[in-house]
Amino acid sequence: MHPGRRPRSRYLRAAVTLLLGPAMALFASPAGAAPASPTAAADIQALPNSFQWSSSGQLITPKPDASHNVVAVKDPSVVYANGKWHVFMTTASTARGWSMAYTSFSDWSQASSAPLTYLDTNPNIGTGYRAAPQVFYFAPKNQWYLVYQTGRPSYSTSNDPGNPWSWSAPKDFQTSNFGGALDYWVICDSSMCYLFSSGDDGKLYRSETTVGNFPNGFGNNKVVLQDSQFALFEGEAVYRVQGTNTYLLMMEAIGSDGNRYYRSFTAGGLNGQWQPLAAGESNPFARANNVTFPSRAWTKDISHGELIRTGNDQTMTINGCRLQFLYQGRDPSSSGDYSQLPYRLGLLTQTNDSC
Repeated sequence: MHPGRRPRSRYLRAAVTLLLGPAMALFASPAGAAPASPTAAADIQALPNSFQWSSSGQLITPKPDASHNVVAVKDPSVVYANGKWHVFMTTASTARGWSMAYTSFSDWSQASSAPLTYLDTNPNIGTGYRAAPQVFYFAPKNQWYLVYQTGRPSYSTSNDPGNPWSWSAPKDFQTSNFGGALDYWVICDSSMCYLFSSGDDGKLYRSETTVGNFPNGFGNNKVVLQDSQFALFEGEAVYRVQGTNTYLLMMEAIGSDGNRYYRSFTAGGLNGQWQPLAAGESNPFARANNVTFPSRAWTKDISHGELIRTGNDQTMTINGCRLQFLYQGRDPSSSGDYSQLPYRLGLLTQTNDSC
């Protein structure tokens, strides 16, 4: 996601004219389906060619306070560590400012009541534009990383993801942007780390460095996937599929109806060629037409989010068995300035797996 340099409502209207070509199975709770701890190896399977999902209701919503007139929570990143789920997210305020917040809970039935901590209360992170977080544990250095956008690709580090005041001041992966300046995503294999980004321009960008040099040395900048503007818009995430040689890319698009949805691609390596998996409006990765809502269809946007991982390290590993996807959605009747749209967080659970 980006701050206010582009009025997204204009893109949404324009998009109407554009045609775009880890967890175990769980019982529903009052809040909807909820992920458990990492999946057993016996449940490993390859990805299907099409997906069906069931959505929870709204699990995480804004919690304004005297200093934070928050109207939306967005762009979630989620890990399981030390017996708790840790969720980092973007917040949008009535002043059209972008910042970040954190919450944690031991069970997803507690998500709606868990308090939010606004990360601008950490003096190291401070105020100003901070958005679109990604959190992971970088095992080679025994350190947690929080990646986010500040106008540049930035990161903070911590030894405890559950302590929001432990994160360090922002540092930059690169001093200038290569192409995309949105939604930075880090993933590593055994030897290399890759920094992906998008720019609302139909391109997926990638930079790289060695595992040994991380977080420094990002270069060899490339465009690795290209399509029309709204077909590859933003919100990309890349994962290793456990027990396979497959990597999964999911990236947000704007459909011919103006609503957000996710396309998916696979490759045999992080520097490989991305091939469509479920990548069209009629066969999407996640879109309103392949999501059911057992209670109320509270959104038509299936927008910026993350899959539940099997672990929490830099390999971004998922299990192809019963995927779950923490995403942002909004009231379909809402309109106006993009920063004021009432985004909330919900959870998708895959329903067509063969596990």
